[in-house]
Amino acid sequence: MDNGDYMKLEFLGHSCFMIYADKKIIIDPFLSGNPSASKKMEEIKDVDMVLVTHGHGDHLGDAIEIAKMNNSVLVAMYEIVNYAKTKGVEKVEPMNIGGTIDVMGIKVTMTNATHSSDFEGGVGHASGFIVNVGDHVVYHAGDTGVFYDMKLIGEIYRPDISILPIGSRFTMGIREAAKAVDLLRSEYTIPMHYGTYPAVDQDPYEFEKAVGERSKVIILRPGESVSF
Repeated sequence: MDNGDYMKLEFLGHSCFMIYADKKIIIDPFLSGNPSASKKMEEIKDVDMVLVTHGHGDHLGDAIEIAKMNNSVLVAMYEIVNYAKTKGVEKVEPMNIGGTIDVMGIKVTMTNATHSSDFEGGVGHASGFIVNVGDHVVYHAGDTGVFYDMKLIGEIYRPDISILPIGSRFTMGIREAAKAVDLLRSEYTIPMHYGTYPAVDQDPYEFEKAVGERSKVIILRPGESVSF
């Protein structure tokens, strides 16, 4: 599709987002077994690219099956990509932190994340992604605590949209995510990784209150979307 500068972000639950633009991109497709998922794995069609921030089951999720079903390019940490190849994924783009690649005209940069990572095939490292879509720059932080180098991410990549976890316990919570907003200085911020389970139950409106006027907080329920 040719949408010019048009971009839509759809929240599918937990940390999963679909980007609709010149290419169709899904990030961290944890759908099967996700009580908050707005779609089933089988409903994900015509995806060009699958991005995975790290190997935990609530992020790697259905990525391998979706990539195989759609003949999509799987973009992930080197170790995850090698594992996906053993499971039959043919199109892969391995990365590591700090690198930038061009996938079908979309620039993707892998950033650091302060989190652990493991999966059936190994350990690897947790990461986030900067995705350049037309005039928009999206930062999906993955699972992470706040870290001061988010200031560098803001200065170097200038994301106008930051997607940040707020669930606490396994990631940063509301207080830390509000500080991340100060470091990143994005025009828009979307909270994620909350409310899926009782352990990460947080109120996104409390996050919006904590951020105030420093960024426009967009709260999406699973199945909802926003266009830019």
